[in-house]
Amino acid sequence: MPTVIVNSLPVSHCIDGDATQPWLVLSHGLGLDLAMWEPQMPALRERFRVLRYDARGHGASGVPAGPSTIEQLGRDVIGLLDGLGIARAHFCGFSMGGVIGQWLAINAPERLDKLVLAHTAARIGPVSMWNERIAIVESRGMGAISEAAMLRWFTPRFLAAEPEVVGTLKAAMERNDPHGYASCCAAIRDADFRDALGAIAVPTLVLSGAHDAATTPADGAFLAARIPGAGHVEIDGAHLSNFERPAAFTRALLDFFGGIARTPAALETAGHAA
Repeated sequence: MPTVIVNSLPVSHCIDGDATQPWLVLSHGLGLDLAMWEPQMPALRERFRVLRYDARGHGASGVPAGPSTIEQLGRDVIGLLDGLGIARAHFCGFSMGGVIGQWLAINAPERLDKLVLAHTAARIGPVSMWNERIAIVESRGMGAISEAAMLRWFTPRFLAAEPEVVGTLKAAMERNDPHGYASCCAAIRDADFRDALGAIAVPTLVLSGAHDAATTPADGAFLAARIPGAGHVEIDGAHLSNFERPAAFTRALLDFFGGIARTPAALETAGHAA
Protein backbone atom coordinates (compact mmCIF):
# COMPACT_ATOMS: atom_id res chain seq x y z
CA MET A 1 0.00 0.00 0.00
CA PRO A 2 1.51 3.41 -0.93
CA THR A 3 2.16 6.01 1.75
CA VAL A 4 2.55 9.77 1.88
CA ILE A 5 4.46 11.38 4.76
CA VAL A 6 2.05 13.80 6.44
CA ASN A 7 2.86 15.64 9.66
CA SER A 8 5.88 13.36 10.13
CA LEU A 9 3.79 10.17 9.88
CA PRO A 10 3.36 7.79 6.92
CA VAL A 11 -0.29 7.74 5.81
CA SER A 12 -1.27 4.54 4.03
CA HIS A 13 -3.86 4.95 1.29
CA CYS A 14 -5.27 3.51 -1.90
CA ILE A 15 -6.93 5.04 -4.94
CA ASP A 16 -9.60 3.37 -7.09
CA GLY A 17 -11.66 4.47 -10.06
CA ASP A 18 -11.20 6.38 -13.27
CA ALA A 19 -9.05 9.52 -13.20
CA THR A 20 -11.74 11.48 -15.05
CA GLN A 21 -14.29 11.04 -12.23
CA PRO A 22 -14.72 13.43 -9.27
CA TRP A 23 -12.71 12.74 -6.13
CA LEU A 24 -14.35 11.10 -3.12
CA VAL A 25 -12.43 10.65 0.15
CA LEU A 26 -13.56 7.91 2.55
CA SER A 27 -12.55 8.23 6.22
CA HIS A 28 -13.05 5.13 8.39
CA GLY A 29 -14.21 4.69 11.97
CA LEU A 30 -12.20 4.19 15.15
CA GLY A 31 -10.60 0.76 15.34
CA LEU A 32 -11.12 0.02 11.65
CA ASP A 33 -9.07 0.73 8.53
CA LEU A 34 -9.61 1.58 4.88
CA ALA A 35 -10.95 -1.94 4.19
CA MET A 36 -14.17 -1.05 6.02
CA TRP A 37 -15.45 0.48 2.78
CA GLU A 38 -15.31 -2.73 0.71
CA PRO A 39 -19.12 -3.19 0.59
CA GLN A 40 -19.42 0.21 -1.11
CA MET A 41 -16.47 0.00 -3.47
CA PRO A 42 -18.03 -1.77 -6.49
CA ALA A 43 -20.52 1.08 -6.92
CA LEU A 44 -18.29 3.95 -5.80
CA ARG A 45 -15.32 3.11 -8.02
CA GLU A 46 -17.66 3.22 -11.03
CA ARG A 47 -18.65 6.81 -10.31
CA PHE A 48 -15.75 8.41 -8.46
CA ARG A 49 -12.00 8.58 -8.11
CA VAL A 50 -12.02 7.09 -4.61
CA LEU A 51 -9.31 7.84 -2.06
CA ARG A 52 -9.34 5.64 1.04
CA TYR A 53 -6.76 6.03 3.79
CA ASP A 54 -5.77 4.62 7.16
CA ALA A 55 -6.00 7.23 9.89
CA ARG A 56 -2.94 7.72 12.09
CA GLY A 57 -2.57 4.87 14.54
CA HIS A 58 -4.65 2.55 12.34
CA GLY A 59 -3.96 -0.02 9.65
CA ALA A 60 -0.63 0.52 7.91
CA SER A 61 -0.31 4.22 8.81
CA GLY A 62 2.15 5.54 11.38
CA VAL A 63 1.52 5.54 15.12
CA PRO A 64 1.86 8.91 16.89
CA ALA A 65 3.98 9.16 20.02
CA GLY A 66 1.17 10.43 22.26
CA PRO A 67 -2.42 11.63 22.29
CA SER A 68 -3.76 13.17 19.08
CA THR A 69 -6.33 15.89 18.46
CA ILE A 70 -9.10 16.09 15.89
CA GLU A 71 -7.27 19.07 14.41
CA GLN A 72 -4.26 16.84 13.79
CA LEU A 73 -6.45 14.17 12.23
CA GLY A 74 -8.07 16.82 10.05
CA ARG A 75 -4.72 18.24 9.02
CA ASP A 76 -3.61 14.72 8.13
CA VAL A 77 -6.41 14.70 5.53
CA ILE A 78 -5.39 18.10 4.18
CA GLY A 79 -1.77 16.98 4.02
CA LEU A 80 -2.74 13.82 2.18
CA LEU A 81 -4.79 15.82 -0.33
CA ASP A 82 -1.90 18.22 -0.82
CA GLY A 83 0.57 15.37 -1.24
CA LEU A 84 -1.60 13.80 -3.93
CA GLY A 85 -2.37 17.09 -5.67
CA ILE A 86 -6.11 17.05 -4.88
CA ALA A 87 -7.62 20.52 -4.54
CA ARG A 88 -11.20 19.56 -3.62
CA ALA A 89 -13.15 16.38 -2.99
CA HIS A 90 -16.38 14.94 -1.70
CA PHE A 91 -15.84 13.52 1.79
CA CYS A 92 -17.60 10.72 3.63
CA GLY A 93 -16.55 10.24 7.24
CA PHE A 94 -17.76 7.37 9.38
CA SER A 95 -17.91 7.71 13.20
CA MET A 96 -14.40 9.05 13.99
CA GLY A 97 -14.17 9.96 10.31
CA GLY A 98 -17.37 11.95 10.71
CA VAL A 99 -15.83 13.95 13.53
CA ILE A 100 -12.89 14.64 11.23
CA GLY A 101 -15.38 15.68 8.55
CA GLN A 102 -16.94 18.20 10.91
CA TRP A 103 -13.52 19.72 11.62
CA LEU A 104 -12.78 19.95 7.90
CA ALA A 105 -16.14 21.55 7.09
CA ILE A 106 -15.62 24.18 9.78
CA ASN A 107 -11.92 24.85 9.23
CA ALA A 108 -11.20 23.99 5.59
CA PRO A 109 -14.50 24.21 3.68
CA GLU A 110 -12.69 25.21 0.50
CA ARG A 111 -11.37 21.63 0.25
CA LEU A 112 -14.82 20.00 0.29
CA ASP A 113 -17.54 19.73 -2.33
CA LYS A 114 -20.15 17.68 -0.45
CA LEU A 115 -19.98 16.04 2.98
CA VAL A 116 -21.53 12.89 4.43
CA LEU A 117 -21.40 12.44 8.21
CA ALA A 118 -22.18 8.78 8.83
CA HIS A 119 -22.90 7.26 12.24
CA THR A 120 -21.27 10.07 14.14
CA ALA A 121 -22.04 12.91 16.53
CA ALA A 122 -20.97 16.44 17.42
CA ARG A 123 -19.73 14.96 20.70
CA ILE A 124 -19.32 11.21 21.20
CA GLY A 125 -19.60 9.84 24.72
CA PRO A 126 -18.47 11.16 28.10
CA VAL A 127 -14.83 11.84 28.95
CA SER A 128 -14.86 9.09 31.57
CA MET A 129 -15.74 6.45 28.97
CA TRP A 130 -12.80 7.40 26.77
CA ASN A 131 -10.36 7.56 29.67
CA GLU A 132 -11.43 4.09 30.78
CA ARG A 133 -11.06 2.70 27.26
CA ILE A 134 -7.62 4.26 26.85
CA ALA A 135 -6.48 2.70 30.11
CA ILE A 136 -7.78 -0.74 29.11
CA VAL A 137 -6.17 -0.90 25.67
CA GLU A 138 -2.86 0.51 26.85
CA SER A 139 -2.62 -2.05 29.64
CA ARG A 140 -4.33 -5.10 28.13
CA GLY A 141 -4.32 -4.62 24.35
CA MET A 142 -7.00 -4.48 21.68
CA GLY A 143 -8.36 -7.94 22.43
CA ALA A 144 -9.70 -6.63 25.73
CA ILE A 145 -12.30 -4.45 23.98
CA SER A 146 -12.90 -6.09 20.59
CA GLU A 147 -15.76 -8.37 21.64
CA ALA A 148 -17.67 -5.49 23.23
CA ALA A 149 -17.10 -3.45 20.07
CA MET A 150 -18.80 -6.09 17.93
CA LEU A 151 -21.84 -5.97 20.23
CA ARG A 152 -22.00 -2.19 19.72
CA TRP A 153 -21.39 -2.30 16.00
CA PHE A 154 -24.03 -4.85 14.97
CA THR A 155 -27.57 -5.90 15.78
CA PRO A 156 -28.10 -9.36 17.30
CA ARG A 157 -29.62 -10.54 14.01
CA PHE A 158 -26.45 -9.67 12.07
CA LEU A 159 -24.13 -11.17 14.70
CA ALA A 160 -26.03 -14.45 14.37
CA ALA A 161 -26.37 -14.39 10.59
CA GLU A 162 -22.87 -13.24 9.56
CA PRO A 163 -20.27 -14.64 11.99
CA GLU A 164 -17.54 -14.66 9.33
CA VAL A 165 -17.96 -10.95 8.57
CA VAL A 166 -18.01 -10.14 12.28
CA GLY A 167 -14.91 -12.28 12.85
CA THR A 168 -13.04 -10.53 10.04
CA LEU A 169 -13.81 -7.08 11.46
CA LYS A 170 -12.94 -8.20 14.98
CA ALA A 171 -9.57 -9.46 13.75
CA ALA A 172 -8.97 -6.19 11.89
CA MET A 173 -9.65 -4.23 15.06
CA GLU A 174 -7.27 -6.41 17.06
CA ARG A 175 -4.47 -5.82 14.54
CA ASN A 176 -4.41 -2.10 15.32
CA ASP A 177 -1.65 -0.79 17.55
CA PRO A 178 -3.21 -0.20 21.01
CA HIS A 179 -1.26 3.04 21.49
CA GLY A 180 -2.39 4.30 18.09
CA TYR A 181 -5.98 3.44 18.95
CA ALA A 182 -5.65 5.17 22.33
CA SER A 183 -4.21 8.26 20.64
CA CYS A 184 -7.33 8.58 18.50
CA CYS A 185 -9.59 7.86 21.49
CA ALA A 186 -8.08 10.97 23.07
CA ALA A 187 -8.87 12.99 19.94
CA ILE A 188 -12.53 11.94 19.99
CA ARG A 189 -12.74 12.45 23.75
CA ASP A 190 -11.70 16.08 23.43
CA ALA A 191 -13.73 16.95 20.31
CA ASP A 192 -16.96 18.90 20.72
CA PHE A 193 -18.56 20.69 17.77
CA ARG A 194 -22.02 21.23 19.26
CA ASP A 195 -21.66 25.00 19.27
CA ALA A 196 -19.88 25.23 15.89
CA LEU A 197 -22.19 23.29 13.57
CA GLY A 198 -24.02 26.41 12.41
CA ALA A 199 -20.84 27.54 10.67
CA ILE A 200 -20.88 24.58 8.27
CA ALA A 201 -21.84 25.77 4.78
CA VAL A 202 -20.77 22.65 2.86
CA PRO A 203 -23.77 20.66 1.52
CA THR A 204 -24.17 17.91 4.11
CA LEU A 205 -26.01 14.63 4.55
CA VAL A 206 -26.17 12.86 7.93
CA LEU A 207 -26.61 9.08 8.06
CA SER A 208 -27.74 7.29 11.22
CA GLY A 209 -28.46 3.70 12.20
CA ALA A 210 -31.91 3.08 13.68
CA HIS A 211 -30.38 0.65 16.20
CA ASP A 212 -27.04 2.40 16.73
CA ALA A 213 -26.30 2.70 20.45
CA ALA A 214 -22.84 4.22 19.92
CA THR A 215 -23.89 7.25 17.84
CA THR A 216 -27.65 7.29 18.10
CA PRO A 217 -30.32 8.54 15.69
CA ALA A 218 -30.80 11.41 18.15
CA ASP A 219 -27.13 12.32 17.64
CA GLY A 220 -27.71 12.35 13.89
CA ALA A 221 -30.85 14.43 14.22
CA PHE A 222 -28.91 16.93 16.33
CA LEU A 223 -26.29 17.30 13.58
CA ALA A 224 -28.89 17.66 10.83
CA ALA A 225 -30.90 20.21 12.79
CA ARG A 226 -27.92 22.46 13.41
CA ILE A 227 -26.06 22.22 10.11
CA PRO A 228 -27.83 24.60 7.73
CA GLY A 229 -29.66 22.72 4.98
CA ALA A 230 -28.43 19.27 6.06
CA GLY A 231 -30.42 16.16 5.22
CA HIS A 232 -30.82 13.14 7.48
CA VAL A 233 -31.32 9.51 6.46
CA GLU A 234 -31.92 6.74 8.99
CA ILE A 235 -30.87 3.21 7.99
CA ASP A 236 -32.27 0.04 9.57
CA GLY A 237 -29.05 -1.16 11.15
CA ALA A 238 -26.70 -0.63 14.08
CA HIS A 239 -23.35 1.18 14.01
CA LEU A 240 -21.85 -0.52 10.94
CA SER A 241 -24.87 -0.21 8.67
CA ASN A 242 -22.56 -0.11 5.66
CA PHE A 243 -22.05 -3.85 6.30
CA GLU A 244 -25.46 -4.66 7.78
CA ARG A 245 -27.49 -2.74 5.18
CA PRO A 246 -24.97 -2.16 2.37
CA ALA A 247 -27.47 -1.44 -0.40
CA ALA A 248 -29.29 1.23 1.63
CA PHE A 249 -26.01 2.82 2.77
CA THR A 250 -24.56 2.84 -0.75
CA ARG A 251 -27.76 4.21 -2.28
CA ALA A 252 -27.78 7.09 0.21
CA LEU A 253 -24.23 8.01 -0.83
CA LEU A 254 -24.99 7.82 -4.54
CA ASP A 255 -28.21 9.80 -4.26
CA PHE A 256 -26.36 12.57 -2.43
CA PHE A 257 -23.00 12.66 -4.19
CA GLY A 258 -24.33 11.87 -7.66
CA GLY A 259 -21.75 10.69 -10.14
CA ILE A 260 -22.22 8.91 -13.46
CA ALA A 261 -21.57 5.18 -13.53
CA ARG A 262 -19.38 3.85 -16.34
CA THR A 263 -21.41 0.62 -16.36
CA PRO A 264 -25.18 0.87 -15.85
CA ALA A 265 -25.40 -2.24 -13.65
CA ALA A 266 -22.81 -1.02 -11.14
CA LEU A 267 -25.21 -0.33 -8.29
CA GLU A 268 -27.25 -3.45 -8.88
CA THR A 269 -24.14 -5.61 -8.43
CA ALA A 270 -22.91 -3.72 -5.36
CA GLY A 271 -24.06 -4.15 -1.80
CA HIS A 272 -27.03 -6.27 -2.87
CA ALA A 273 -27.67 -7.78 0.57
CA ALA A 274 -30.23 -5.35 1.94
